[in-house]
Amino acid sequence: MFISRAQLRKEAIDYPDVARLVGSEYQVHHMVWDLCTDSPTRSRDFLYRYRDDLVMPSFFIVSSRELSDTRCLFDIETKPYLPVIRRGQRLQFSLRANPVRTKRDIRGRQHRHDVVMECKTRLKEGSVPKYQWPGQPELVQVAGSEWLAMKGESYGFAIRDGDVRVERYISRAFVKPGRTRPVQFSTLDFDGLLTVTDEDLFLHALYFGVGPAKGFGCGLMLVRPIRV
Repeated sequence: MFISRAQLRKEAIDYPDVARLVGSEYQVHHMVWDLCTDSPTRSRDFLYRYRDDLVMPSFFIVSSRELSDTRCLFDIETKPYLPVIRRGQRLQFSLRANPVRTKRDIRGRQHRHDVVMECKTRLKEGSVPKYQWPGQPELVQVAGSEWLAMKGESYGFAIRDGDVRVERYISRAFVKPGRTRPVQFSTLDFDGLLTVTDEDLFLHALYFGVGPAKGFGCGLMLVRPIRV
């Protein structure tokens, strides 16, 4: 596996087709796909995190092969990704995820439920007056922390109360070419501390991601040792 940082070159943003790509969830996905795959028929075998908070858009990417920038649009730094993980290790982490719970309806069909909206639904169904609801930041913090703690059980890590900051709840939508119905999903950003409980499960999470919507910039967990 490899981990890369790819930053769009300043001169590239002036290209009309690149300017259209940036800002579109679907087109950004294809921009990363072009970097990571060696064939249009290959299945996705990479994760990425899109950073649009910098002067120039950039990506962190974990992939099974080195990136190939055939259009020379990016400055790329790549190195082998072989993290040494041990049980009980404490790590700093950053994650953008699509926070959903999967439930079955009375017909047995699976449906994904956004955890923040689900929290609001419970308040409504409990007849809690809206003026008594927690503020949006608190709802996001509580719902996101509960979701991540639950996910940690199957991904080989645990989090402690107060060790994780949850923010930037964003609803995203785009229409794929040839389709009329939009693809819709939400994201949360997590930053904080975790403890590794199972090194094999945790390595799998680092390589293959946490939660759904991985093809659209979710699921890549970036970790580093705690600085003393």
